[in-house]
Amino acid sequence: MEVLKEKVEEEEAAEREEAAERAERGEKTKRPTEVRREATTMTQEMLRDLERKLSEIEVSVPEKLLTFTKDTIDTSKLPLSYQSNTLKEEHLLQVADNFSCQYSHLCPDRVPLFLHPLNECEVPKFVSTTIRPTLMPYPELYNWDTCAQFVSDFLSMVPLPDPLKPTVKEEEKAPPKKYAIKPPRDLTSRFEQEQEVKRQEAIKAEEENRRKQEEARLLEQENAKTDPLHGLRVHSWVLVLSGKREVPESFFIDAFTAHSYSTQDDHFLGIESLWNHKNYWVNMQDCWNCCKELVFDLGDPVRWEYLLLGTDKPFLSLTEEEEEGMNDDDDVEKLGKEDEDKSFDMPPSWVEQIEISPEAFETRCPNGKKVIQYKRAKLEKWAPYLNNNGLVCRLTTYEDLECTKTLEVKEWYQNREDMLELKHINKITGLNVDYFKPGHPQALRMHSYKSMQPEMDRVMEFYETARVDGLIKREETPKMMTEYYQGRPDFLSYRHVNFGPRMKKLALNSAESNPRPMVKITERFFRNPAKPADEDVAERVFLIAEERIQLRYHCRSDHITANKREFLRRMEVDSKGNKIIMTPDMCISFEVEPMEHTKKLLYQYEAMMKLKNEEKLSRHQAWESELEVLEILKLREEEEEAHTLTISIYDTKRNEKSKEYREAMERVLHEEHLRQVEAQLDYLAPFLAQLPPGEKLTRWQAVRLKDECLNDFKQRLIDKANLIQARFEKETQELQKKQQWYQENQVTLTPEDEDLYLSYCSQAMFRIRILEQRLSRHKELAPLKYLALEEKLYKDPRLVELLKVFV
Repeated sequence: MEVLKEKVEEEEAAEREEAAERAERGEKTKRPTEVRREATTMTQEMLRDLERKLSEIEVSVPEKLLTFTKDTIDTSKLPLSYQSNTLKEEHLLQVADNFSCQYSHLCPDRVPLFLHPLNECEVPKFVSTTIRPTLMPYPELYNWDTCAQFVSDFLSMVPLPDPLKPTVKEEEKAPPKKYAIKPPRDLTSRFEQEQEVKRQEAIKAEEENRRKQEEARLLEQENAKTDPLHGLRVHSWVLVLSGKREVPESFFIDAFTAHSYSTQDDHFLGIESLWNHKNYWVNMQDCWNCCKELVFDLGDPVRWEYLLLGTDKPFLSLTEEEEEGMNDDDDVEKLGKEDEDKSFDMPPSWVEQIEISPEAFETRCPNGKKVIQYKRAKLEKWAPYLNNNGLVCRLTTYEDLECTKTLEVKEWYQNREDMLELKHINKITGLNVDYFKPGHPQALRMHSYKSMQPEMDRVMEFYETARVDGLIKREETPKMMTEYYQGRPDFLSYRHVNFGPRMKKLALNSAESNPRPMVKITERFFRNPAKPADEDVAERVFLIAEERIQLRYHCRSDHITANKREFLRRMEVDSKGNKIIMTPDMCISFEVEPMEHTKKLLYQYEAMMKLKNEEKLSRHQAWESELEVLEILKLREEEEEAHTLTISIYDTKRNEKSKEYREAMERVLHEEHLRQVEAQLDYLAPFLAQLPPGEKLTRWQAVRLKDECLNDFKQRLIDKANLIQARFEKETQELQKKQQWYQENQVTLTPEDEDLYLSYCSQAMFRIRILEQRLSRHKELAPLKYLALEEKLYKDPRLVELLKVFV
């Protein structure tokens, strides 16, 4: 009865809760007392039956979600080696367990060895048997750096639930008992729960505000924080031992980053064990100084304890003195003794043969894309040709830990037709820097800019070997332009142009129609060894607005100063039209060692006339540089909009031209095959079928077969000519009718009707010309085909003996 009383109380509480919920929804409900009045009176037998039914109710407890999820794998399709162990593998597991017990007994303070984890089918497999050396047909996998990069792109890191244990086993919980003491009823007030939720939200908001206020201080102390798991984490690395394949010294490789590290690196605090596909070694050396003092001689049983005593075990490295000091007599004595062979070779790998298709090798990242989140940075990778703009990698750095404020973006491209390789975008300054590989139409190497509008701040670098003018670099601002040259025949190395304000308002692409006025042009030159230093110009300045030209010459090796000249440019004629004669005040000179010919007015006059022509040439070249900048900007806009990708001729899947050519070749081969099949048809078969089977041909029958075959072929040639002639006459008649209709209705025709008539006439004339050519060609080839068939009949092995008399 006590159980029944509890059930009744529970039903009353449930009814009250249901009534409250219905009241909230606005529904009318009856009071519990009213419900009980309407219920019938329960007997003792009914109460026992109710108690029995209630005891049979089982409450399902939801399973706990796993913190580490695995991809769904259909284990039924895996090979048998994945689902079970061979006798040799079982023996190896027993050896490993025995080895682990001895190791735990001798080294109780060290962590348990990682020997035989569970595979996809929950079958224990020794770690060495999971490795299967495979030679792949890709040259990129022959070197460690490109191979490590491929593996790092292919892998996706998932952190373990426990960073200190590679495998975590869930504790088995006892099944709930059928009859158990029920917990006390929850009498917590809903109002108090809501108030607690609000209080917790207020606390969280306050903590968030405090976190934002102290973010700067926390950022400064990040590096000073100590890692609570320092020295306790377990991580797998790849060790490359020296001695083979020209490896001078041993080093580590991180499989997730593809970076290599020296064994002296401070990141490596110690090594628990090593293994490959042949054996397993435990490090017995002291790691008090990290891995810096470790000796990687796996043949030394004192420093490295091996699991299996196999014939392929590395031998202990010995010096020459130790080798000479070994007693050969001991070896001779042991030859006569027969010891029991206690060696045990590693079983073959249980994994399948590694196969990487060319598509998977090119895709690399899972599904062609991979995102790696770092501290204040995010790295994105894509497979080649996955993005239509050629983007393969993007590195984004952020200012805050939440990665909401972007600092800069670096984007790497491949297979771009414009040879774009890297784009660097600074979100703070707004500066964009584009880097190009050799092969750009304008020989661009680098382009730094904030805006693609003309006459703005920008820097362009070029591949000077690909340019005729030897331009290396060009810097531009709204008021000046500076260019750097190398390898020019005139030894020009530098040109600086200062621009004045425009008279007209600037418009797009206005450099040609409304160029910027040039105020000053400064040019510098390399040393010309063919000229004396005091006559070789080092710098010249064209002061266009002031009509002056300044020259500075190279300094001789035995002098400390250089010659200088300044020419005052005047009009060649005065206001009255009289020609102005060169006067001494038009040239101001400073010469370290004056010469007679330099003092003459004729020399100065010729020099000034030459400088006037060179000034015009310099102004024209500066104007051409402005036009080239506009051309490059226009080209870059078109390239960014098109972002066409280059496809190798060997890439038959993506190369449309190669695909079309291949299809055309296949079509030609198919047509040639059809022609060969047609040529091999038995032209006598229809006529031989008329004769009785098995009857031997007579001479008269052979002549009759030949004549019937030729007559039939002649008739078919005539029918084909008649058919072409009939089509030709039909097209001609229809064209004449259409022309007659046009003559009758020409006045009332609309422009659309005129266009339709002209289009019809053009197509009809095309068809008539084709039919006329086919008829003419048929008339030319018909006699030749007839003679060719006649010759074949005379040479046919079935008729050749019977027709010899008629040849």
